[in-house]
Amino acid sequence: MNKLIYILNIETSTTNCSVSLSENGHLIGLKEDNSLQYSHAERLHVYIDEVLKTAKVSKDQLEAIAISKGPGSYTGLRIGVSAAKGLCYALSLPLISVPTLEALAHQVENPKGTIVAMLDARRLEVYSAIYDASYNETRQTEAEVITLDSYKELLDLSPVYFIGNGVAKTQQLVSHPNAIFIENKLPSAAQMCTLTHAKFNDNDFEDVAYFEPYYLKDFIAIPSKKQF
Repeated sequence: MNKLIYILNIETSTTNCSVSLSENGHLIGLKEDNSLQYSHAERLHVYIDEVLKTAKVSKDQLEAIAISKGPGSYTGLRIGVSAAKGLCYALSLPLISVPTLEALAHQVENPKGTIVAMLDARRLEVYSAIYDASYNETRQTEAEVITLDSYKELLDLSPVYFIGNGVAKTQQLVSHPNAIFIENKLPSAAQMCTLTHAKFNDNDFEDVAYFEPYYLKDFIAIPSKKQF
């Protein structure tokens, strides 16, 4: 009988606080809150406990902890990575990371063209990566400013699926018959399962001590508007 491989997956790169549990790459538990407010600090560990309890899997049965590494919210990523590292240390488990935009791209089912996974950044900027219909990355993650001509070459060739919370600002500027805008989607731990199981089988692990989120850009603190 083949051994059951349980992996706990954590996604905190946006306002969606998401935790999933996979068994041999299949989703068997999911708990998330994709409200407009960040709730990670209060809910992440509660969700971890709830997912494991519902699936009747103990922490001792886990084979690895996986984290969505970014890009995304600086604070959200810090909370997720800190929690993942803490579990790895406490349970002596390996750490797996997956690019946030790669998992997000897998929310597009049976694509017939190119996928642009994108997260909202400042002003007219998005963090984006491009994937083909088999979810292979064809352009790495970049921070880019959306213009009227963005993705024109891709759109002229085939359908392009835009997904993520960067879609809202993109569809205000990009207009093309081949543009397919998938609205109201955030990265979720649900799509991490097959990706993290494959990495587990390949022994593709991170160095727990030195692993850092993929911020893409330096954190910039917003000055307080309070008067002193």
